[in-house]
Amino acid sequence: MTFPPIVCVVGFHHARGPEIESWFGVDDGQDPATDNDWSYLPFMALSDGAHASIEDFSYFTLRRRATSTNPSSSVFGISCTRQMDANDLLNRPADVTRSTVQKAVVAIADSPQSFGHLREKLSMVTGAWFAQKDFTDVEILKEFQESLVQSSQDQEYDRDLYLGLSLRELIHEFKHQSLVLFKCCLLQPKMLFFGSRCERLCMIQFALISLIPGLLRRLEDCADPEFDSYEKNLVAPASLKTSERNSLLAYMGLPLQLFGKGALFGPYTPLQQLDVLADYGTKSYIVGSTNSLLLQQKDRYSDILINVSPGPGLLKISKLILLKLDETTISITSASLRSALTLSAADRRWIDFLSQTVTDTWDEANPSRPCTMGYMGSEEFIRLQFEEYILALLASVKYHIYLTSSISPPPLPTIEGDPISDFGPDWIHAWRQTASFTLFNTRTDTHLFDIVDPRHPTAGNLSLEDIQRRLALQIQTLHLDDRLATSKEALNRHLATGQKKVSTAFTNLWADIEALREAQLQRHAKTTSTPPPTTTTPTTRFNEKSSPPATSPLSSTAPSLTSSAGVAGGINTASVTAAGQKAGAYLSSWGTWAADKRKGWARMGSSGDLRGASAASAVGTGTGGMGKVTAVVGTGWGIGRGGKEKEGRERSWEGSNSPVKGRKEAIGGDGIGRLDA
Repeated sequence: MTFPPIVCVVGFHHARGPEIESWFGVDDGQDPATDNDWSYLPFMALSDGAHASIEDFSYFTLRRRATSTNPSSSVFGISCTRQMDANDLLNRPADVTRSTVQKAVVAIADSPQSFGHLREKLSMVTGAWFAQKDFTDVEILKEFQESLVQSSQDQEYDRDLYLGLSLRELIHEFKHQSLVLFKCCLLQPKMLFFGSRCERLCMIQFALISLIPGLLRRLEDCADPEFDSYEKNLVAPASLKTSERNSLLAYMGLPLQLFGKGALFGPYTPLQQLDVLADYGTKSYIVGSTNSLLLQQKDRYSDILINVSPGPGLLKISKLILLKLDETTISITSASLRSALTLSAADRRWIDFLSQTVTDTWDEANPSRPCTMGYMGSEEFIRLQFEEYILALLASVKYHIYLTSSISPPPLPTIEGDPISDFGPDWIHAWRQTASFTLFNTRTDTHLFDIVDPRHPTAGNLSLEDIQRRLALQIQTLHLDDRLATSKEALNRHLATGQKKVSTAFTNLWADIEALREAQLQRHAKTTSTPPPTTTTPTTRFNEKSSPPATSPLSSTAPSLTSSAGVAGGINTASVTAAGQKAGAYLSSWGTWAADKRKGWARMGSSGDLRGASAASAVGTGTGGMGKVTAVVGTGWGIGRGGKEKEGRERSWEGSNSPVKGRKEAIGGDGIGRLDA
């Protein structure tokens, strides 16, 4: 261990801004910030926008100067920022004039590979220190620094290497564009990440570079573009142990060094460090910022801008390419870069399979592990997939170089054609222009394709299955279920309400109809149970000496229109409905009367004693063959033209041994006699 972990406290002064307040783990009177020219450390520890959250973390790199015993190298810092109400302090200093107090506890180590474990401890210590409400009590910070030294001595080299670097979240968020970002890193452009949350911003960058096997362990040159110790000290392996993974990776030229001469890595880079980015000697970098002012000069400071703020992800390559991740729209002004960053059919098939696996095993409660608790879709599964991809890429490039530089027949008959076509010939051409490829090509064997099969993991042309899989992923990217959930819920609610209203309307209508029918039946029952009023017929006279005529089935009187009208007129109807009901009752009574008449006519027709349709009663008397027949004229009256009523006359006929015939003669007001049989 060449650099023991140290701890410091950075506070925000209302007049001087961010400043270092104290150091832990250094000799008395020693100031590492002054010794190593860490003038930007306070701005790196207190990131822009950290006051907007209760707790936030910042990751950054620092340049450590050479000493008599150690050369210059990079060190890595992680800070935990918190704030509290100044009125809650038990001992409030006089220089605290603002309503809130903001401080950051910073831990600095020589390697970022244990940052996952360190982040959890730093969060607990910072929270406990703030809970004391007394910043003068720093005993807990001293013990924290001592524990870090002990942990760095005891931990294994690979322990907690990837803790906190969630590749599942990277693949789930960026989908197939994650492969675009990975291949763009290998081209060593100027990449700028922007986001409102510093921790998320930094962890995406660490997750991206961790896809290159072994790179996190070899970042000693990443803090300064002038550093180049890795290339100077690199020795090509002379032997290979295929049974050992690390030996195989080293023989294949891994890790590919992205941060050598002229390159810089700054997960969080404050505005004060922009002069380093704009320096002529800085050729490429991967940096992050939370200050939106940098977006106004994105064309100057970046070749590619990745916006990882909450909401739709935006991937923009200024001057060159524009990728809007959620809409997957790409606008490229440079034809060469357009071809280089366009995924081939095999590339798209490979990343679609990986994305689909992550999506199928996604767990919202715990995104870092598959919901099936299995190997498929896990962090280790993703890393091995990328490792297989990059090994096949390196072997294919070596095979391509051999084919183009040798006149001998292909050494591998099983490989058809040039395998780099599946990785994108334009991307291969662009990569061969980088410093990373130059270092790889000069320090590796020319026949790497004898160790690893030079074939794309999903080699082949575009097929129907690829199209179906791509369409399925695009449909999933639209999140139609989530977007239509609210609409479906509202539609179902309105349908249920409408169904209820329609059902209620029909129920009420049916109840009204039933009530109307009941009222009609009650009126009809009253009408039929009450005998019709007796009508006095002035045109009918009976012989006082004779007995009343016999009752005939046809002698019943029809309901009087006059009497019904009188009843209707006597009732003050309140509505048209009441009038309709009365009219219906009236028509019903007429129908009942007509039915009674039809029955009477039927009985008379069957007896055969009468002819015609007149209403009469025949009473026969007599002895010895003599009979007297009396024809009784039924009750009736007529109104003549003059308006004078004429009486009907009753006549009798007597005869012997002759058929009996009855006749009624009524003389109307017009003087014309009518005979009704």
